[in-house]
Amino acid sequence: MTQRIRDFLRTRRDDGPCLVVDLDVIRQNYETFARALPDTNVYYAVKANPAPEVLNLLARAGSSFDCASVGEIEMVLATGATANRISYGNTIKKERDIERAYQLGVRLFAVDCEAEVEKIARVAPGAKVFCRILCDGAGADWPLSRKFGCEPAMAPKVLELAHRSGLRAYGVSFHVGSQQSNVDAWDGALASAAAIFREMAARGIHLSMVNMGGGFPTDYLKKMPGVASYGEAIFQALSRHFGNRLPETIIEPGRGMVGNAGMIEAEVVLISKKSDEDTLRWVYLDIGKFHGLAETMDEAIRYPIRTPKDGDDTAPCVLAGPTCDSVDVLYEKVPYELPVSLSIGDKVLIEACGAYTTTYSSVGFNGFAPLAAYVI
Repeated sequence: MTQRIRDFLRTRRDDGPCLVVDLDVIRQNYETFARALPDTNVYYAVKANPAPEVLNLLARAGSSFDCASVGEIEMVLATGATANRISYGNTIKKERDIERAYQLGVRLFAVDCEAEVEKIARVAPGAKVFCRILCDGAGADWPLSRKFGCEPAMAPKVLELAHRSGLRAYGVSFHVGSQQSNVDAWDGALASAAAIFREMAARGIHLSMVNMGGGFPTDYLKKMPGVASYGEAIFQALSRHFGNRLPETIIEPGRGMVGNAGMIEAEVVLISKKSDEDTLRWVYLDIGKFHGLAETMDEAIRYPIRTPKDGDDTAPCVLAGPTCDSVDVLYEKVPYELPVSLSIGDKVLIEACGAYTTTYSSVGFNGFAPLAAYVI
């Protein structure tokens, strides 16, 4: 927790759980990515945290932006960033949304099938397209391995159709999985990308760009490698597979850009047991899966939690949210260690919550307000 967040929480009026994001941390993270891969363009993944203050900071710093919708594109343009700094990176787009993005000046679009190419060709003539390919995502907490992308062998057909349809077949993209712990995870995907570049060149079509996606982690309960380690491994893989003819490259950090910049303050609502003989406590917070902590689904993301009783004896407990929904349980398969002395009314601090919390928070479920957020 930064001193700025600590000072803010000390003086805020208690009106329920809240997220506090420190812009100084995000500024430092952007500079770290820029140093780690100096010849690569940073396209911040807006979906991770689209707060206007975050987007304004990154726009001023020189970042470009990966957008998943027209709404996100309009948010980025509101910062004063120009449309040539935007990638419409969602492979699943309504034709009218492609047309609207094109009208707004966006010229870079993701595809992963021929039908998407055909939509873009109809309403965004001359646009640049890159084809997303599948990779296994081994080593990631969220593999992202099925919904987006095509098999690498299919990509040349998709890109050749783009070329023949009057679009610019621009490159290849992939995503190695969110919260990727393996610094070498990009190697296999870059090998596939290089093979596609060679195949397209043999067809007389020369690609220019590789979008290496996100996957850069933040520290939760486990310490992860630093950005510099990822940068070094990625550069070595690029050199190994592309030799001296390196393509243009893009990265799309989201979690790695904002995750460690935010912290949620929550309150213990209830502590109970399910029977007199039960040794396992249930600790209920005033925040759960529906109000910002959706990434605890399948216990994929295990957030660090601080309490005012840290240092006392601990025991495992089930951690759950406040709603009348039985899936609103955060950690049960692997119970969470919390102090035995923890009491109803105690405040807890949930760390590394700057990414994918406010954007996952429901609007009015069970009558609870969406997660409040403050950017300082």
